[in-house]
Amino acid sequence: MAYADITLFKVYRGMSTSTSTTASVDNTIIQHCLDAAQAQIDRYTHRTFEASTTAARYFDAIEDVDGRTLYLDDDLAAIASVTNGDGAALTSTSYVTRPVNETPYREIRIRSGSDNAWTYNTEPESAITVVGYWAYSTAAPDDIKHATVRLANYMYAQKDAGTFDVTVYPDAGAIAVPQGLPRDVQEILAPYRKIR
Repeated sequence: MAYADITLFKVYRGMSTSTSTTASVDNTIIQHCLDAAQAQIDRYTHRTFEASTTAARYFDAIEDVDGRTLYLDDDLAAIASVTNGDGAALTSTSYVTRPVNETPYREIRIRSGSDNAWTYNTEPESAITVVGYWAYSTAAPDDIKHATVRLANYMYAQKDAGTFDVTVYPDAGAIAVPQGLPRDVQEILAPYRKIR
């Protein structure tokens, strides 16, 4: 699960994509920068943008439910299965997702014409199981890939020299101050940032 790979990084930077020994050393550094950039993007936005495998999450049949609506605690890109609190599997024809036409999903609502209802047998805690791809999408959006490559390049450039966004001149002495996330990366990520 990587938003961007070494080849994309090298193409963006104008580097050779050869597999020489020198390139192998560079690849280790580049991969580290890509991993760090992806982690920083996830922390900044409070999201994961790609899921390559399914995972199960469990929901309270009382606390997480309001009528026909089950409220999810994270982004859901695709649903593999939904098991109600009584152990019955819900078919995809018995519910709709919210939003309906785009991901990530934030709610699962039982259709008004369905005989199903959110329920449980003995205890409501963790009674409902949703198995799916828990992320913004199953493949990172193109602008997230670009932000990852851009931020990884920014980090890579810092390995040889201080690459900073802001220079302050207090009393004729120059001090380079790192601004953090480059402004263009912040602008790409701003619409994706989840309010907690």
